[in-house]
Amino acid sequence: MVLRKFQISNFKTHTGYSCKLDVTYQLFGLPLGTAPVVLINHALTGNSTVAGENGWWNHLIGKGKAIDLNDVTVLAIDIPGNGFYNSNLIEDYKQFNNSDIARVQKEVIDYLNIERLFAVIGGSLGGQIAWELAVQHPDFIEHLIPIASDWKSTDWVIAQCHIQDQLLANSRKPIEDARKHAMTFYRTPASFKQKFDRTFKEKNLYNIQSWLNHHGGRLSQRFDLESYKLMNWLLLSADVTKGSQTFKEVVKPIKAYIHLIAIDTDGLFLASEVYQTYVALKEIDKNTSYHEVTSIHGHDAFLIEYDQLSTIIQPIFQKQLCHN
Repeated sequence: MVLRKFQISNFKTHTGYSCKLDVTYQLFGLPLGTAPVVLINHALTGNSTVAGENGWWNHLIGKGKAIDLNDVTVLAIDIPGNGFYNSNLIEDYKQFNNSDIARVQKEVIDYLNIERLFAVIGGSLGGQIAWELAVQHPDFIEHLIPIASDWKSTDWVIAQCHIQDQLLANSRKPIEDARKHAMTFYRTPASFKQKFDRTFKEKNLYNIQSWLNHHGGRLSQRFDLESYKLMNWLLLSADVTKGSQTFKEVVKPIKAYIHLIAIDTDGLFLASEVYQTYVALKEIDKNTSYHEVTSIHGHDAFLIEYDQLSTIIQPIFQKQLCHN
């Protein structure tokens, strides 16, 4: 892993808030400037280590895999304040939104002299930020691929993130308790039944309870409270329209082919909402496609159902790269 750093001495957010940002990023695959560039956006508890031995998406990204590092350069940028790799911790987290994060990404991209992105792909929060980058730079991206994500936070997403925010503000074990709650809407009842089926870890402790305790404790050991608050806020506050235009007006200039990938059991970004986005895009003649992953695992399927995701993603890269 070669972690690289880029400093923005005076970044101004959409609210007018100014701060210094230390941005970390990583490059994988072919040398920069020799191949098409793919930007990978990480999710709420992710980071820029997307490939390699410890890469959280290394089932999809690697040599001979769906995103083949023999053919492309992969760029992954840490969201400032995500708490990994000694990045800034941002206390005034409500001063930021996904439009700011997309602007940070573009500053890194410009610094690296990348003139065009072959693709931007991200799951959950990463997909929301991908939408923002496409709206801000409609001619810059060839393929926009949000997975288990959408261009806005629905009332349901806002509700879940609001509860998360309250737990982070009021709990005696804020990260641990918020994470336990989050795992219940990242998965499904069927997923829990398949995995645990009311079995016991020990007397008076079900395996599902032990599993939730484990995930809560594990995240509290590696995540800062300020980081969780920021990332949860970004997930809650997404809206590419900013409330001033319609979705169709905002996305009409986008030249990218938009590949929407939903999960049939997703309890956070509902497949029906993603499909409505697809319908809206078709109504204004956007180049778009809709794919649906079948899984009992809900939202977390974008971190589990790698065979299905590879089947969807690989042809995008193989077909297009052959023409380039």
